[in-house]
Amino acid sequence: MANPALKPVQMGGHVANLPPGFSMQIVASGLSTPRFMAFDPAGNLVIAEDGANRIALLPGQNGQIGGTPKPLIAGLSDPTSVAFDQGFLYVAEARQVSRYTYANGAASNRQVVIPNLPVATDHHTRTVVFGPDGSLYLAMGSPCDACLPNDARYATIGKYAPDGSGYQLVAKGLRNAVGLAFRPGTSELWATVMGRDGQGDNVPWDLLTDIRSGADYGWPRCYDNKTPDPQFGAAGACASMSLPDAGLQAHSAPLGLAFYGGTQFPADYRGDAFIALHGSWNRSVTVGYKVVRAHFQGGKVASVTDFATGWRPDSPGQTITTPYGFGAAGAWGRPVQPVVGPDGSLYLSDDYGGMIYRIAYSAG
Repeated sequence: MANPALKPVQMGGHVANLPPGFSMQIVASGLSTPRFMAFDPAGNLVIAEDGANRIALLPGQNGQIGGTPKPLIAGLSDPTSVAFDQGFLYVAEARQVSRYTYANGAASNRQVVIPNLPVATDHHTRTVVFGPDGSLYLAMGSPCDACLPNDARYATIGKYAPDGSGYQLVAKGLRNAVGLAFRPGTSELWATVMGRDGQGDNVPWDLLTDIRSGADYGWPRCYDNKTPDPQFGAAGACASMSLPDAGLQAHSAPLGLAFYGGTQFPADYRGDAFIALHGSWNRSVTVGYKVVRAHFQGGKVASVTDFATGWRPDSPGQTITTPYGFGAAGAWGRPVQPVVGPDGSLYLSDDYGGMIYRIAYSAG
């Protein structure tokens, strides 16, 4: 199934491209590296503001959010994701996960529930979500591009009780799983995963996949369709590797993942997934800098098509020369995480532009 042709939309002095009927507006700006977000029970948007080492809150009203971000929690160390569960706000930092008593837009009584996470070198993001089983799921990236890490928690997804006890390994071999989301109406945990560098423009795939309990997705031994890694692969090393549900464009850097469960968008969007492709830095011609839609049929990924583009409007043939961390040459933004709001709109963080967008649909 293909998306209809995207059409340009004027927005804040820039041009984005969206399917017909969709609009996009900036609802917050001036943030410092906003990463992952979550709506609280009252409809306020809580944001992990990595560059400011704080958590910020955007107030909600009539199902929509906007205005000036308000500091909620300060003095953190690389906070990259947040989640709500049973009256607590959970914050994942590079070295620990804490929870706070949360009520009426205020957080208090900090309790570190998962201390002493392994040192984050190459990949400092820590993504936390709660499953329908009530467990806390935590993704931790690898400490390197390709290596044999010295801590078994690197490059894995694990699960815990909400108080941080009872750790269990869910899946391994995930070089850098960042986006995590449960497919609505199921117990399926899905993830986006970034593949390794240094193997050329189109190798290996980035991934969108169902996370199967006990699965090994190959890193650092293997990638793609059970291809041995030139450094760490060996004969027979890939026999037990689990294949992903969908391979994405190499080096597009998939981050946040959200399943659409609202009713504002057309009916055929329901149950589909939106994925933010942060954009490449290590490819001769850059890719990503957009949001794609994974359309599901029968519980499987049927297609992956562009949904929102335009953050990097330069010539497709332009070669990128900037170093890691500054790979947005020619871009005015880099999408990070989509979340579905109480009003059925899609809200999207942009850590390069320091903005939050609202993508809405109107049949008229």
